[in-house]
Formats: sequence, C-alpha cells, structure tokens
Amino acid sequence: MTTPDSPSLSRRTLLGSLPVFGLFALAACSSPSTSTPTATASTTPAPSSAAASASATASATGSTTAAGTVAQLAQSFQATLGTDLQSQLLQDYSLANAKLWSNLPQALLSGGMGGGPGGGGGSGPRIGLNLADLNESQLSAFNTLLAAATGSAKGLGYDEVQQHLNADEYLGANGGGNDYGRSGYYIAFLGSPADTGTWEFQFGGHHLAVANTYKNGVLAGATPSFRGIEPNSAFDYNGTTNQPMAAKEAAFAALLAGLTTDQQATAKLSKTYSDLLLGPGQDWAFPTTKEGLQVSKLSSEQKKLVLAAIAGYANDIADDDAATILRRYENELDGTYVAYSGTTALTQQNDYIRIDGPSVWIEFSMQRGIVLSGNHPHSLWRDRNTDYGGTKD
Repeated sequence: MTTPDSPSLSRRTLLGSLPVFGLFALAACSSPSTSTPTATASTTPAPSSAAASASATASATGSTTAAGTVAQLAQSFQATLGTDLQSQLLQDYSLANAKLWSNLPQALLSGGMGGGPGGGGGSGPRIGLNLADLNESQLSAFNTLLAAATGSAKGLGYDEVQQHLNADEYLGANGGGNDYGRSGYYIAFLGSPADTGTWEFQFGGHHLAVANTYKNGVLAGATPSFRGIEPNSAFDYNGTTNQPMAAKEAAFAALLAGLTTDQQATAKLSKTYSDLLLGPGQDWAFPTTKEGLQVSKLSSEQKKLVLAAIAGYANDIADDDAATILRRYENELDGTYVAYSGTTALTQQNDYIRIDGPSVWIEFSMQRGIVLSGNHPHSLWRDRNTDYGGTKD
C-alpha cells in the first residue's frame, strides 16, 4: 500500500478517515443501536452549539423542529452559513432536482455527460453547496448532520462515507488530478428542513449519492443510494487504512458462497452485465419479471446471508430508520430473488449480483479501473416503492 501526498487544501483533511473495519453484525436488525458515530473534535461540534444554531435558524424561518432531529441539525448547519452559501444550499423540492445525482465526477457532468447507466442522473451537473467551500466550524456542523442521517455501524454509514471521501482524495493525488477529491462533492437541501412538510437531504459526488427524503419529520425514503469506490483494495490516507466497500463485498461473497452448486446454477443469469441495470437516469424502470433464485427456497441460515447483504445498504442510514426498513425487507424475504453473473467471488470485471424483492432492489457490478489499475465496483440500492420518497412526478 502506498500513501499519497497530503492534499493542498488543508480543510479537506477535516473529514478524517476511520480505521478499516470488520464485518458488521446483523443483530442490529432486531436490536438497533442508538449510539452516534465517533468523530474527532475537529469534525463534530458540541451539542449546545448545534442546538443554539438550530434555534436561531428556526426563529428566522418560523419553523419548529424537535431537538436532535435531522431537520434540526440541518437548520443548525444552515445557520453557520452566510447568505451566499445558503442560497447555494437551499434548492426547490422537485423530482428534477432530486434526479441530479450521478456516479461520475462533477467535471464530467459539467461537460455534458448524462443519462443512462454510468452517466448523469438528470439533465445537468449536481446542484448545491460545494463541500470544499466550508470552513472548519461549518464543516463540523455538516458532519454532525451527516452522522445523524447515516448509520453508526463501523464500515457502513458515516464511517463508509468518510473513507469514501478519503478515496477520492487518494485518486486526485495519484493520477486523477483536480477532477477528484472533496471539491467535487455537493450538499443540497431540496425544500426547507423542518419536521413538517417534505424535503430532501442530498449529498453526493464521484461514486456517492445520499438521498434522504423526509415527510413530516419521518424518513420517507433513502434511495436511490449509490456507492462505488476506486481504489477498491485497501489504501493508506493520512496515516489510516481505508477500504470503504469491504463489508458490502464480503456480505455478497458470503451469500453466493453459501449456496449449493444447484442453487448457484439457478441463480446464475444468462446475460453478461457490464454495468448496473438501474443506474443514474434509470428511474422507476424496475423489471416486471424477477430472475434468479427465490429466497423462499433457501434454508434459514442462507436467508440470514441474504438479509446480511441487504443490511449492508440499509445500515447506511440512521440506525432506527434502518431497523424499520430491514423489518419490512425481512417480511418480504420469501418473495425476494438473488441473481448473479460472472464469478461468485465478485472480484473480476463484469461480475454482477442483484437482490430483487417486492420492495428492495440492490445491484453490484465490478468495473475496470479508470484512474488506477485493477477493478472497482459500482453498486446501487433502490426501493420499488420509496425511491425519492415515493415521488414519481
């Protein structure tokens, strides 16, 4: 493993990485943790400061939010910004704006690439506030919001996002140049954060899309949720080891390895999949016919492996919300299908796996390297009912 040079913008190091992790426990499905992710003093503000900022914002906007909610912390972050940055952060709530996510770097989207698998989700580049424009106190407030909206499991949620940002800095320092790094990530509030009405917390950049939609203070949807990574192997950054998607990949590999030879044959797709079927721009285009191996035909131990693979994505969101979603997916497990193409190791180019249920849709596709040698994954979690919080037009 090699260590890249430190990035030129010191503020980019404030979202420091966390150590590489072990495989997460599925026990969180039945007994969700309510702990918050550990963060350094430079990335997480004191609760009293956050509460004071949120109160100031709520007073200014006339909205009322409960202390500690994602909406309240969003208001707290907003209150740290000046007028110009707030105008960039606050965007209209619309499906057109919600679709402005992608796996591509912002520079490619600005150059007009969009639509279809591997391309942009909407008709233009990402909107919102550039992460690299935040000062230390603003970044601290944002990290508090991000930690509340994402999961606390090691290697998933908040931890995975921090490692993901480190990976893009690594790419920039090792051949990718200025098109990569934290300056390519954007924060947007679609609508006004509040415990009434509808709004979306949108955060994304190269290989990352967070899209949490809230209705009357309740999470209405956490998808589309995109995760990809390059480099895929472990790498060192600022003295820590990172491998952001290791837990997800281990869960998929364990699932396929846990099938018998006959079950693997049933699950194997006849086509080769070189990319995601429902990637950016392919909204509400779920196949009407399910393919592969039906989970109802699996043993109880094999079903646990399927649920563990699903949990690798559901646990990217706040713990209590993840537990609620996982209960729904577990209740629908017998009507869920597992399918794959390529090898069961999921390490070779064009290796692919899909989990398709009455609600859940998860895809994982191994791609060739773009900046570095070696393969790297694209993956996507969608929900047949709650993508974009259920908004279809």
